[in-house]
Amino acid sequence: MTVILQILLGTVALALLLPVVVLFVEVLLAMTHGADVAMPESERRPIALVMPAHNEASIIAYTLHSIVPQLERSDRLIVVADNCSDETAAIAAAAGAEVVLRTDLIRRGKGYALDAGIRHIEAEAPSVVVIIDADCQVAAGAIERLARCCVRTARPVQALYLMRAGKDAGLGMRIAEFAWIVRNQVRPGGLHRLGLPCQLMGTGMAFPWSCICSAKLATGHIVEDRKLGIDLACAGVPPLFCPEALVTSHFAASVGGVQSQRIRWEHGSLSVIFSGAPRLLWNSLRRLNLNSLVLALDLSVPPLSLLALQVIAIWVAGVIFYALTKVRFPLEIGTIAAALLTLSLLLSWARYGRRIITLGGLAIAILYALRKIPLYAKFLVARQLEWVRSQRDDDKP
Repeated sequence: MTVILQILLGTVALALLLPVVVLFVEVLLAMTHGADVAMPESERRPIALVMPAHNEASIIAYTLHSIVPQLERSDRLIVVADNCSDETAAIAAAAGAEVVLRTDLIRRGKGYALDAGIRHIEAEAPSVVVIIDADCQVAAGAIERLARCCVRTARPVQALYLMRAGKDAGLGMRIAEFAWIVRNQVRPGGLHRLGLPCQLMGTGMAFPWSCICSAKLATGHIVEDRKLGIDLACAGVPPLFCPEALVTSHFAASVGGVQSQRIRWEHGSLSVIFSGAPRLLWNSLRRLNLNSLVLALDLSVPPLSLLALQVIAIWVAGVIFYALTKVRFPLEIGTIAAALLTLSLLLSWARYGRRIITLGGLAIAILYALRKIPLYAKFLVARQLEWVRSQRDDDKP
């Protein structure tokens, strides 16, 4: 019986060590110093910027104000007002956008809105399609960089997409902002050092027309962006990271908004891990494709809070098993995983997180991870499967 338990516990520990090692390698690569990537010298061809929007009247004007000055005369700006009951369409039209009105209470979600936008422009197809969410700010020069990089590489390109916590945000939101930086800046930045692909992040994305025109967008998938990135990688055009192009948004401040965001992101991430990682791995083996293998490994890393909980659980199990049997192997693997995870977080904090959270705040982050246990348990018994727009702070009750 002891041998069987040792094999089972050791196997689980080794399986958990893999995503920890992947995270550690990505962090180490991101810590290396390299020259800034120069502006691609490819031609700036006409683009179509597609923006899905659902009841975004309170913020869309602010978003468009950061975009319109970056567009050229030959570019097009399309706002898909999807099942809107507010002034989103009128505000977008007043800002000079082509507005696509879409009403379908059954087929709802960002994927359907994006598909409507692509179908709207296919008669006069652009060279590049850029997708920006209606609640984002686009830094100066970002669209130019995305468009040029997309033309030069003939591949999808992902901007650096960061979420910000408010000035008066509590420790929990600052921890969330730091975790977002690790996921969307540190990890893809490390892969970018070696010219390797990244996952799509939902906004700040540029696509060659040949890639996006045939993509299966019309779905209600809970994280349509990551699914699209997997589809494109399997088709031989994995996305590239463009850290010089910055797109930002803000976490919801309301309790309801925070909860809806967390459920969608966490459940979506876990769903994609189980469905996408095996698919990418199979594609890498079938085609001997390094890019698919890298994305499969990257996708195997769960959300940081869940990874931390898993590492703690396997370490504690290893301690108990050693105390009862004097068998060290599971405890040794658990200790290595804990050490690598801790070092990854400390390195990321030292380089990117000092302005966001104190070292003391980071040290007690595990307490906030513990609060997510019911969320992860819900994934097992009542996971969210359909796309739901995150509640905004100014939404009416």
